[in-house]
Amino acid sequence: MSDENPKNKLVNSAEWQAVRKSLLGKWAQHPDWCCLQLRNYLGSINKTHNDKIRVVMNYLTGTGFRTGRINPPCAIKLRLQLSSEISKRKAQKEWM
Repeated sequence: MSDENPKNKLVNSAEWQAVRKSLLGKWAQHPDWCCLQLRNYLGSINKTHNDKIRVVMNYLTGTGFRTGRINPPCAIKLRLQLSSEISKRKAQKEWM
């Protein structure tokens, strides 16, 4: 993929990269803090941009979470909230 891909721009944004790097190696000891960082990045879920939801949802469904190695209740709750918001937006034709 080239850097011109819109998804690359989202994932490579300085704001997201700072959040992602701040979480590295911290999930085991500070899962609630990690979830709070993701929520702070998102802002109000029902008002945040689709792109931010996509980036965080992609992060929360990555290998560490998918394999169960990272699986705190706060991350499960956030993932369910994001899934619900995506479904709502799809039903309202606001998810592109």
